[in-house]
Amino acid sequence: MYQIVPAAPGEQQMVGGAGGSPLKKKLAHEGRPLVMAGMLGCVLVLAAVVAWCYYSASLRKAELLKAELLDLNKDGFIIRNQVGAVIFSMAFRSGTLDLDSCSKEGNLLSCTHSDSGKLNFFIQTVRPKDTVMCYRVRWEELQNKQSVEHAMAYNDSHWYGGAETATQYWPVRIQGEEEPQPFITSDIYSNRNAFGGILERYWLSSNATAIKINDSVPFHLGWSEKDRTLRFQARYQDSPYRPLVGHQALPELSYRVCVGSDVTSIHKYMVRRYFPKPIKVPSPEVFKQPLWSTWALHKTAVTQEKLLRYASDITKHGFTCSHLELDDRYTADYGEFDFDPQKFPNASGMFDKLREDGFLVSLWTHPFINYDSINFGVAVEKGLFVREPSGELPALVRWWNGIGGILDFTNPEAREWYSSHLRTLKLRYDVTSFKFDAGETSYLPGQFSTLVPLSDPSTFTRRYTEMAIPFSERAELRVGYQSQNISCFFRIIDRDSVWGYELGLKSIIPTVLTISILGYQFVLPDMIGGNAYPNRTAGGVDGKNGLPDRELYIRWLELSAFMPAMQFSIPPWAYDNEVVQIAQKFTELHENLVAPRVLELAGEVLDTGDPIIRPLWWIANDDEAAYKIDSQFLIGDDLMVAPVLEPGKQERDIYLPAGRWRSYKGEHFDKGPMYLTDYPVDLDEIAFFTWVH
Repeated sequence: MYQIVPAAPGEQQMVGGAGGSPLKKKLAHEGRPLVMAGMLGCVLVLAAVVAWCYYSASLRKAELLKAELLDLNKDGFIIRNQVGAVIFSMAFRSGTLDLDSCSKEGNLLSCTHSDSGKLNFFIQTVRPKDTVMCYRVRWEELQNKQSVEHAMAYNDSHWYGGAETATQYWPVRIQGEEEPQPFITSDIYSNRNAFGGILERYWLSSNATAIKINDSVPFHLGWSEKDRTLRFQARYQDSPYRPLVGHQALPELSYRVCVGSDVTSIHKYMVRRYFPKPIKVPSPEVFKQPLWSTWALHKTAVTQEKLLRYASDITKHGFTCSHLELDDRYTADYGEFDFDPQKFPNASGMFDKLREDGFLVSLWTHPFINYDSINFGVAVEKGLFVREPSGELPALVRWWNGIGGILDFTNPEAREWYSSHLRTLKLRYDVTSFKFDAGETSYLPGQFSTLVPLSDPSTFTRRYTEMAIPFSERAELRVGYQSQNISCFFRIIDRDSVWGYELGLKSIIPTVLTISILGYQFVLPDMIGGNAYPNRTAGGVDGKNGLPDRELYIRWLELSAFMPAMQFSIPPWAYDNEVVQIAQKFTELHENLVAPRVLELAGEVLDTGDPIIRPLWWIANDDEAAYKIDSQFLIGDDLMVAPVLEPGKQERDIYLPAGRWRSYKGEHFDKGPMYLTDYPVDLDEIAFFTWVH
């Protein structure tokens, strides 16, 4: 069979024409589809080559935007663990990267442009040891941009660190929406929404990741409950931070993210690498025996007679004393350095009597000189105060005891003037040490100048903490910023005489755990029972007498016995004989059981920086339950404490991590992890467990 194919009109003209071979015509006719097919094939091959080149370029670009276990995109980056799960996410909120400007050389991935112009961006990968991977991240604006902001996602993990806060939770809770605020030391007793007097730019996650913001950053912190993020912002505009002299006010956000095999080991690495260590252990006596303060008992109405009676009562009721702390106000005016002759008519004789009776005495001090003090004019004349921005006049500040100037501790003359007065007090009366109060940057004026310009206002706190160094054996500070090497006791901020998380009994464990994670190990909890302020004291019969609730006082006492140091002010005998007996029992327990272990751990702090008071996850970092417990803690690895923190309770639920534990009652538990529900704890008891090896 054959098929007649009608010819095209052009072909009909050629039929029978000269030289028109039928075979050639047929070949010409059949060759055209072959040419078309060939051309199509070439196009397809070319397209395939282009696609391959594009794919290869994409692969190269994708490979370019990867560091070890890190993926970068224009909006942020993620870090994965060894099995590929995302453990850290950071979003770029203030701009997006121009990925075409990015390049990679060795372990450095860098970009030169964002959607808003030129910048210096890089991520450098560093592996300091086999089990740790670190990433140095820097976003530096090179054009006129007001802020840089990155947002760190929670990634279903638990976070710890940052700052002491008025309402303290463990782990950190993100509540509400907060625009980034300057991350500087503040008095959280007077401003309960601020960051506290002890803070560091450091956070740690249960995902075994840690982040440390660089010192050079004008750092602001905010958060979003809706987005489950912490907002890290760098800015100079509307901020107390100042660029270094001679530098432009272009913000730079730089930080290090480190990933480890578990949360305990990555924290150990970060502390050893980034935190200074104390150079010595403070006085063992303060760890062993309670400190007795006049504050909650007498407030500013303290007198010579009251102090001597207080000391006599301590001895009469059979208590020991590391030292007596004479608090506010023993001077005639604030800013003076001698005793008010009306309240203390024979200060030298008072000190002689106290010394004869075996008491050492420390004195309250602060960085303010009120305008009505005889020293105000002296300090103005010598130029010792923080000044107004012009630098010509001293800046007046308001603090809780009036209005005055604040000493400029960047000025060597001011430091020496202040120290010399403290040394004179020490020599004249044989004073043992000082309680250094205040020191937060929130007491600096909004605009100020110092002899040495402060790019970071919290450096003022650091300079103030250095004033304690000559007296550090028994000195007490309530502020700390990059001050972990000041070898003295760091006191958590004043507590109210209440049960809850806002500066109450329940806040003590979360606060001590937080500042321990920040590198401050010689912790002095506030006075047993709190400050007993009339409007901030839990109700009950005792509240009417100006005393904290009796049950609250007892539970507070029991918890304090397992802290590194104990501090009394309201004396046990203000209640009844049973409270006195309970107090005697727990001060003995503290001295004989707790203090020896704490002192052993304190010695290790000098080398390691490891916490003395530890969270449960320290020994159970694969145990999800351990990450959320805020009412139990460890002393070292082998003594676990579970105080009662609820009113009207003589039992509590206790979580035992895996291991063999022996209770203070002699029971053995070795099938953990387990919950002991409604575990009985009498009013004169605290539950504690020791690890059985």
